[in-house]
Amino acid sequence: MKAAYFSKHGKIDEISIGEVDDLSISPNEVLIETRFAALNHLDIFVINGWPGLNIKKPHVIGADGSGIVKEVGSQVTTIDVGEEVTINPGISCGKCEFCLSGRQVFCKNFSIIGEHGWGTFAEYFKIPEINVLKVPKMFPLDKAAAAPLTFLTAYRMLKTQANVKQGDYVFIHGAGGGISTAAIQIAKYFGAKVIATTSTPEKIAKAIDIGADHVLNYNEMKDYTKYVYKELTERHGIDIVIDSIGKATFQNSIRLLRPGGQLITCGATTGPFTKLNIANLFWKHLEIKGTSMGTQGEFREVMKLVFERKLNPIIDKIFPFNQTGEAETYLNSGNQFGKVLLNFF
Repeated sequence: MKAAYFSKHGKIDEISIGEVDDLSISPNEVLIETRFAALNHLDIFVINGWPGLNIKKPHVIGADGSGIVKEVGSQVTTIDVGEEVTINPGISCGKCEFCLSGRQVFCKNFSIIGEHGWGTFAEYFKIPEINVLKVPKMFPLDKAAAAPLTFLTAYRMLKTQANVKQGDYVFIHGAGGGISTAAIQIAKYFGAKVIATTSTPEKIAKAIDIGADHVLNYNEMKDYTKYVYKELTERHGIDIVIDSIGKATFQNSIRLLRPGGQLITCGATTGPFTKLNIANLFWKHLEIKGTSMGTQGEFREVMKLVFERKLNPIIDKIFPFNQTGEAETYLNSGNQFGKVLLNFF
């Protein structure tokens, strides 16, 4: 089968399009013929590599995908050949104390498809039955591919970790990213007041269009923390900060929070290390929570809202599969608003 893969770690130009071995499935797995796959910064991190990442090469990238069920394992009972499906990209062992208690994200063997195992950037991909979700009729498969990783992550950040509620001030960095466009909508769904940052007037308009109450241009307003505190929250401060940026934004995230506020972080696209004034944490009684992906229950909760069209996955651009390298380069440029997808037909 054809796939987008790399044979050695490096930069985006290590991606090749070519033939790899066909997949065979185990009794509890489903083989899916890919229709759409969505890009994530994880793709680039995997290509770059990191200490401790030990994967066989060639390695097929891609964490999100939707398609048509081509084959099911002998023990699969809930999915049939020919059905349109999307997936939860997070895979766990299913047997440990954490998996059995519904906390799959704490499983010692937890991984994301396309990270340690072959991913969705191929004509076919396989995944355990429990990770497969049927797509309702008339729901577009491009949006079904665009939603899972980012909406699941944002939903866990806001609902499970922060317990967002009506009237909370939620601050979201980098409104053009996939997680940020999901977080804006999820926060508004639960009745929060959303303040976001982004880099261009065009992105400001789009962020407001999907629900943000106030959007600041961080290129024009370098120090926005006092303005947010005095003008936008009327000296209340921010209840919840959603930060997937890391080094470039983390100190501002701390400054923005009201006493007792929460910083929820799920990524560090600008780098993982930053200086931190510890006094701010204990004097303001702040909480910092890390999170990644989510549980099977959270996945089904947020996808139900997506399928009911109460949340809308934003798609910026769709590239043909044979332009995977160009698509990853575009994602890495930061010019997108929403998700970047690959088309396989």
